[in-house]
Amino acid sequence: MAMFNRSDDLEGAEFTEVNLRGARFVESDLSGAVMRGVEVKDADIDSPWLSEGQRFHVNGIDVVPFVEAELDRRFPGRAERRSESPEGLRAAWAKLEHTWAATVERAGAMPPGTVDVSVDGEWSFAQTLRHLVFATDLWLGLAVLGADQPIHPIGLMHVSAEDDPGQGRWAFVRDTPSYAEVLEVRASRVALVRDFLAAVTPGELATPRPNPHHPKYEETTLSCLHTILDEEWEHHRFAVRDLDAIEAG
Repeated sequence: MAMFNRSDDLEGAEFTEVNLRGARFVESDLSGAVMRGVEVKDADIDSPWLSEGQRFHVNGIDVVPFVEAELDRRFPGRAERRSESPEGLRAAWAKLEHTWAATVERAGAMPPGTVDVSVDGEWSFAQTLRHLVFATDLWLGLAVLGADQPIHPIGLMHVSAEDDPGQGRWAFVRDTPSYAEVLEVRASRVALVRDFLAAVTPGELATPRPNPHHPKYEETTLSCLHTILDEEWEHHRFAVRDLDAIEAG
């Protein structure tokens, strides 16, 4: 089986009558790809960045609005992740908390070890919660609150610490923490967001903040909170998808 990675530049390549049946594309840039007369039966595309304002055409029809509407229907409360007022953000976070609490309870009721199962190489349930700890620490603890040591060592990034230019500022554990510790730290970060939203004002939401990945670029407190909400809902979707797969055997 042919293998391609980041060192292979296939930009602008043309594939004609090529058999890509069963091919898997992970964290690959397919923006602007054009497919004509293709067989896509049982294809599975997951693009968490595909949202309102972007286009994805299937047979000439932009399907993004349909996908967004269906995701909002399946996950009540998701539509409020773009709230812009303090009151709206508080309500959005409360619904998100309720949703995650039910999912954590579901995972806890499944057979022992379920929270550490990886489906198709994706993060396990426990690892997903660890990533959300990192996301909160990055976008609230560092970007908004400016804490000196905002990143908890159990947090997981999308890339390894060795690949990240910020590794000198951020700490990472090499050992796997217990699930009980993950739940404890996760609960503290959920409370951190809740407490921040309880007192935030419209003026604070408009306050400029340095982007934690690229400090020379500015965000606002509101955009940082929107990023956290996006992370929460997308990873909840992934978690539910994988729990369903585990239950199905």
